[in-house]
Amino acid sequence: MIAPKPRRYAAALLSATLGMTLVLGSILWMNRKGVVVSSESGTAITQLSAEKREKPKPTRELTKREPPKKQPRRAPAPPSANLGSALAGLDFGLPQYESEDLSALGGNLLGDNKDVVMTDASVDVPPKPTMQTAIPYPVRAKAQGLEGYVLLSVLISPTGQVERVKVLEAQPAGIFEAAAEAGVKTWKFEPAQYQGQAVRVWATQRVRFDLS
Repeated sequence: MIAPKPRRYAAALLSATLGMTLVLGSILWMNRKGVVVSSESGTAITQLSAEKREKPKPTRELTKREPPKKQPRRAPAPPSANLGSALAGLDFGLPQYESEDLSALGGNLLGDNKDVVMTDASVDVPPKPTMQTAIPYPVRAKAQGLEGYVLLSVLISPTGQVERVKVLEAQPAGIFEAAAEAGVKTWKFEPAQYQGQAVRVWATQRVRFDLS
């Protein structure tokens, strides 16, 4: 028995609809999987998307700074010596002498003690006079009845010799300086001692010229 024509048309239409549905479903499924079908060659091409990776940030190298080195502190210079007690009470006639505190005129404390120039307050044992010759009174000053003084700075060597003499002050000026310098240069001393060694010492010495 032959089916009527309308049923045949309906069956054909249903088959075509199912076929289209399968084709569309296949295309959608392939798109989700990342596969593209080329219509010209019929081959499957997979599209891969590259992941963006962040570049690692460069790390900064930390340099350690060394703390500044501490400079060694210099030891303070020792105090000055005093010849006043050693020279006080000595009387060699005219002119008269007055000893005062020594001035700190030199102070190199490096190296051997023999090359050190100190003051008598900085030494362990101050210098002591062993010979003081009388200084003659200048003839012109004596004839004119002039009196005065000269303040000297005396450098005493490690052997007790007077190495240098400087005039610090004179009153009146230009009268007694030469006589005072020449007289003090002939003096002899027991040298100053520092740490068991003889050292150079600067001393201030006042020489008075008095007619009384």
